[in-house]
Amino acid sequence: MRIALIPGDGIGPEVVGQARSALARASEVFGLGIEMETLDLGAERYLRTGETLPEASFERLRDGFDAILLGALGDPRVPDNAHARDILLGLRFRLDLYVNLRPVRLLHEAHSPLRDVRAGDIDLLIVRENTEGVYAGLGGTLRAGTPGEIAVEEDLNTHHGVDRIVRAAFELARARGRARVTLADKANAMRHAGALWRRVFEDVGSRYPDIDREAWYVDALAMDLVLHPRRYDVIVASNLFGDILSDVAAALVGGLGLAPSANYAPGGRALFEPVHGSAPDLAGTGRANPFAAILTAALLLEHHGHAAAAAAIRDAVEGAVSAGETTPDLGGTLGTEEAGRRVADRIDSNRA
Repeated sequence: MRIALIPGDGIGPEVVGQARSALARASEVFGLGIEMETLDLGAERYLRTGETLPEASFERLRDGFDAILLGALGDPRVPDNAHARDILLGLRFRLDLYVNLRPVRLLHEAHSPLRDVRAGDIDLLIVRENTEGVYAGLGGTLRAGTPGEIAVEEDLNTHHGVDRIVRAAFELARARGRARVTLADKANAMRHAGALWRRVFEDVGSRYPDIDREAWYVDALAMDLVLHPRRYDVIVASNLFGDILSDVAAALVGGLGLAPSANYAPGGRALFEPVHGSAPDLAGTGRANPFAAILTAALLLEHHGHAAAAAAIRDAVEGAVSAGETTPDLGGTLGTEEAGRRVADRIDSNRA
């Protein structure tokens, strides 16, 4: 398996370095034969050359690798984030990575703001539509910069796009033994988009009689997710609603430092990234939490059929968290590199 590494900006290179170590250790322990190559894409290249995602680089990513691991993008020296938009959104849209999967699992009760929860009590999958919605970039402005300015952001929903993401959610539920799929929408206020999502959800869901289904308004769901997180298995949502709910859910299990994600099209290429962003204020301090990137590496392996190696990495992270071998955001005293090393040292085939 060939993996392209895009360390990116801010803390990206630091956390990707630790994810790379975990992948190398898993490859050694499980005999996976993983090859990794680092690509020069990000703010530094953009500031140096004016290039964001050259066509040659895109073609290499599309044709020359089995998976892409991205650290983070975003740099205050590029205030409009042109490079981040072209690279991240460009890859999502051009490779049609329409599934954004964000697993959420509580590893240790000490890291949840909720009372009376234990490790494993919160264990859900958020399946977010990744190529449509308000993130499609449709709209415009009129009379910008004047008191009469008008800004229009359009919410694009197609039957094709909704059908395939809902189907992906039910397929994930079935594959992972989950009992229920919950739709998050705002059908009471967004009548047209809401009607499409609900109609497709009922149609697709009826073909999975072994899986329960329910639909919630997103605001009520956000509240109930905090009050009763145990009851959720799989949540499917539009681009915007899925983005918001995944951050709410991440806060319940320890924050974005433990939040992995995958962007993929079933049977096609895939891009994996920790959710936390580039955090430029932490860059170079050694305080960045590498666990989200390492858990993202586990998600990458699982997606490509290496379940035992993925489980070993997740077990190693959980072991480090339980032992308090963490960065300061989780109450520990370790730096980024040392925390990553503790995880890599724990990766063992006997624990998978």
